[in-house]
Amino acid sequence: MRALKIMPRPAAVACVLALLAACTPAETASVRRPNVTTSAPSSPSARPKATRHGPPGEQPRTGEVRPVERAGGLPPVISSIPTRRKVVFLTIDDGWEQDPGFVEQVRDQHIPITAFAMRDAVEAKGTPDPAGGPGKYVGAGKWGYFRQLRNADVAIENHTLTHPNLRLLSQDAQRREICGSSQVIRKELGARPTLFRPPFGNYNTDTLRAAKSCGIEAVLLWTATVQPGGKIAYQVPDKRLRPGDILLLHFRPNLAGDFRILVNKIKRRGFELGNLQAYLAAMAVDR
Repeated sequence: MRALKIMPRPAAVACVLALLAACTPAETASVRRPNVTTSAPSSPSARPKATRHGPPGEQPRTGEVRPVERAGGLPPVISSIPTRRKVVFLTIDDGWEQDPGFVEQVRDQHIPITAFAMRDAVEAKGTPDPAGGPGKYVGAGKWGYFRQLRNADVAIENHTLTHPNLRLLSQDAQRREICGSSQVIRKELGARPTLFRPPFGNYNTDTLRAAKSCGIEAVLLWTATVQPGGKIAYQVPDKRLRPGDILLLHFRPNLAGDFRILVNKIKRRGFELGNLQAYLAAMAVDR
């Protein structure tokens, strides 16, 4: 930002050079930047946070991405965004570990992320996968936690009710899983999902038909997963980030710390975080 150059006022110059007028500090009012207080807070925790406007993340440039094709009118299956720009997209699945530090990072740093909520995980029905270690915040806030995420500009999308292998279910059973999840999310958060992530990445044509009947506009997969410690597990031979990658995280123990490591790693490698919804809109995937 270019520094503001302030020209001396004539009254102030006369006061300093000649002392001819009975000038006081009150008569030489200081120049203040708009909307910024000059009184420092008593402690760092009381310091007001910077206000950011508009949706989080990088927005697509004109002509940056090509339109997506819809086969037979069914929702397209998307595992990466077709762009040459060094931008990647963060997504997170299920809802078991509801770490408040994660919400704070997303909100305070204005980080774009899309969450795919699974009802049983959010409501802590059953037992989470023990692979990530013992959880500290499992089901701590339930749907209230996801309302906090929604209020931090996180898009909340569909990841089924119970996390089944959809390939093993009939189309009607798949529809119950997908439509039922959308109904719960709409009831709890006020908006019906239009994106769907199939558990384990498993789907078939019946999945796409069921998803379409539930108002789903696109099925989202991924190109890399994020492991404990913020380590990226790539699905490409050269083991590196590529423009348009969609990264998959889970609500697992140590989420806030791992997420901080991940975001810093992405930025050190010269990539920006993109707004997934804006890019899908540019690809003509209606949101």
